[in-house]
Amino acid sequence: MADTEDGPTGGSVSEPLDLVRLLLDEVVFVKLRGDRELKGRLHAYDSHMNLVLGDVIETIYVVDDDDDEKDDIRTVTKKSEMLFVRGMSPVPDMGEVGT
Repeated sequence: MADTEDGPTGGSVSEPLDLVRLLLDEVVFVKLRGDRELKGRLHAYDSHMNLVLGDVIETIYVVDDDDDEKDDIRTVTKKSEMLFVRGMSPVPDMGEVGT
């Protein structure tokens, strides 16, 4: 991938994790395994994709598997001031959320 100049930070992008660096202190959407999603401000990350997020809203999708034909999907929402996400949890499709 060629180096590019992006945004007011003037950071170049030559590695995939360079894209994550450009999202520091931005609100991001992170999709996790187990039908979970996070939306929060990216404070830190490392080469293993461990993430530290602030002001996090976690959404968990729960499927109620009853005997009837229709499966009910309900959402559980949790809020956290600060959250550490282990690097093996994110699905590699992370992007900025427009505010």
